[in-house]
Amino acid sequence: MSIQGAGRVWRRLDVTVRDLPLGILFLVVSVLPGLRGHGTEVGDLPTRPFDSLAVVTLALECLPLAVRRRWPAVCLALVTCGFALDQLRGYHSAAGTALPIVLISAGSHLEHRRRATVVLLTVAYVPLAIALSQLGSGGETPAEFVTFYLVLALAWGAGAWLRATRLAEAERRERVAAETRTAERAQLARELHDVVAHHVTAMVVQAEAARYLTAAPERLEQSLTAVSDTGRRAITDLRHLLDLLNPDHGPGTGPGHGTGATEAKEPRTPAVGRVLTLVEQTRRAGQPVDFTEQGTPPASTGSADLVAYRVVQEALTNALKYAHGSRTSVQVRHGEREITVEVSTDGTGSPSAAAVGSGRGLAGLRERIGVLGGDFHAGSGTDGGFTVRARIPAGGTS
Repeated sequence: MSIQGAGRVWRRLDVTVRDLPLGILFLVVSVLPGLRGHGTEVGDLPTRPFDSLAVVTLALECLPLAVRRRWPAVCLALVTCGFALDQLRGYHSAAGTALPIVLISAGSHLEHRRRATVVLLTVAYVPLAIALSQLGSGGETPAEFVTFYLVLALAWGAGAWLRATRLAEAERRERVAAETRTAERAQLARELHDVVAHHVTAMVVQAEAARYLTAAPERLEQSLTAVSDTGRRAITDLRHLLDLLNPDHGPGTGPGHGTGATEAKEPRTPAVGRVLTLVEQTRRAGQPVDFTEQGTPPASTGSADLVAYRVVQEALTNALKYAHGSRTSVQVRHGEREITVEVSTDGTGSPSAAAVGSGRGLAGLRERIGVLGGDFHAGSGTDGGFTVRARIPAGGTS
């Protein structure tokens, strides 16, 4: 087994199992002949050889380390009792070093009654210090007892600092996750706006036109076919968005995905090459559109092709809604490092999209292009028309 594999197995073990080796290590070190009597010493008591009570003392000081993270209060109480017994009996074992470690661990992992625990330990330390001073030879001064208390307080403070750092990191991650979810919801809202607004607007315009074609069956059939095609494309685009919400529910896996192989092969994100299809759809809705495409798309455009598609889609949607029947020009130019889009609609005296609509689509486009480092402009001209211009750097991520 590799080191990485062993590390993964170790991390999957229960936290008690992972903490147990530390307690066993302290226990083994404490019984080594060369280290007996050379541990922590408070109170200047003479060192006493190990006896049967020393076994209980070492067990109290070492074995509770196995639950120092699962039950920090229990671990702290047992180790503190073992340390007091170690000092009062004069064993001075190396296991006494476990007390600062336990204080650091309790300061980091104890969740409830933290202040009460600090007060209780402080109060308990006073009679211990008095007892050690009376049992000792008098060589320990009050300042030394205070110094040892400050060392223990510093260990607790280190654990509290670790806890505060961990909580701050958890809050930061939660905040980042919330901001990410908000950004994703805003992105999906923009995509839904683009898809629904364009397709539904085209369908409404086509259906309204069909009402006046009852005397021309051939043109009526063409109009209804255009409505049907627009509806199918809207369903396809909406499915792509739903697949983003649930990636496991891919094309062709759900009950509604049996309408044909063409739909299943539809690209997940519309490329600039589909702008012509978009233009033709708008023409069928009764909007005269001139389309010009210059240059060759680069091999890798990142999300620039999708943003360019959305710019044309939003502009044509506004043209259908607020300047229906006015001549519209769509120009797409591919450069080595950017895509330039310009959509302009002749003035008809009707209010512009920015004045009548909510502006959500244009604002969303400005934000998306700004993230990519591009430029976006939308406004009315002197002739009453409306122009949308966008410069989108190619190669950026969405």
